[in-house]
Amino acid sequence: MAQLNISRRTLLLGGGTAAAALTGGLFAARFSGAGWITDPGAEPDSPLVGAFDTRTDQQLLAPTSLMNTTVPQSFAFDDARGDVYAVQLVQGGLRLRGEDRQLPSDQRAAEGDMCVTRLPAPGTGDPQFMYLRGFGHGVSIGVQPHRSGVWIWTESDADPANGYGRAVARVPFREGTTLDSADPSVVHHRVSPGSQANQPVLDMAGGRVMVSYWPADDPSRQYYSVYRTEDFVAGRYTELYKVRQVGRKDSETFQGCALYGDVVYQLAGNSYTAKSGDNPRSRGGNTRLTAIDLTTGRPAGRATLTAGRELPYREPEGLSVRLTDPPRLCVGFGTGEAGGRMLAIHSFGHR
Repeated sequence: MAQLNISRRTLLLGGGTAAAALTGGLFAARFSGAGWITDPGAEPDSPLVGAFDTRTDQQLLAPTSLMNTTVPQSFAFDDARGDVYAVQLVQGGLRLRGEDRQLPSDQRAAEGDMCVTRLPAPGTGDPQFMYLRGFGHGVSIGVQPHRSGVWIWTESDADPANGYGRAVARVPFREGTTLDSADPSVVHHRVSPGSQANQPVLDMAGGRVMVSYWPADDPSRQYYSVYRTEDFVAGRYTELYKVRQVGRKDSETFQGCALYGDVVYQLAGNSYTAKSGDNPRSRGGNTRLTAIDLTTGRPAGRATLTAGRELPYREPEGLSVRLTDPPRLCVGFGTGEAGGRMLAIHSFGHR
């Protein structure tokens, strides 16, 4: 995942605020989180993070190709049917409905064009896909089942300066279609007007939706706000909780989040580097899971994850809770060769 360059950062924030954010290293490959007040530093690792035990690793999904060849960005479950939905940026060289030419990958990323793939439960059918044009980067998504299908929760209204969403939308998954963010059917929920990198997750067990965002009045810090799903859909943005990001170091690249109970789970890390780099495979990678207690706003655990360390390419990509009995916290990894990336999912048990 290429880093956002300085010109995009400057466009994003503007003026003196941009300079402050740049010196603080706000944006890395994805928007890197700022600490509560300062970088949390050398907080010790523990295998227990929130309600989950990272020693209980199980492979849930072996490396699997999606509709496009780009690296997966995130995933979520339809627990009613056993399906997995994954999102990725549209690959270069495709011409979608209404376009007069094939577009390169960098333009797709800048404009926030995404592909959603449905991976059905084994033995229930073939993969399906749809395109979301102008929505965002896909750092996190939610899946809400209904009688005849699912709603996809996603960032929306991609900022032309960086390709990340400035709002949240709930759209129906419709196989083989292309939906534009500007389509009149798309309702954009702006919980913090002017904010950047709005990324939703669903807590199906608790009937809640959480949005991660960087607000306009405090753009150097990431926040999480939690709402009742039915209120959110109706446009009533009454916060149940609001906390600032804490527990993830400034230097760590944000790769997704999840909500279960009163705990926010955060994923961070990068792909392996060469042996001479700062994240070689021999060290097991720098994938880290952290948690925040919503009732106190304080850290609730931190662990370095070694799941999937044998993958030749391993980039943490997305976090989701699967509502089995008991539930499992699931981590996605982008893997496979360049030009043919795949998704692998590992899971951790409830303690």
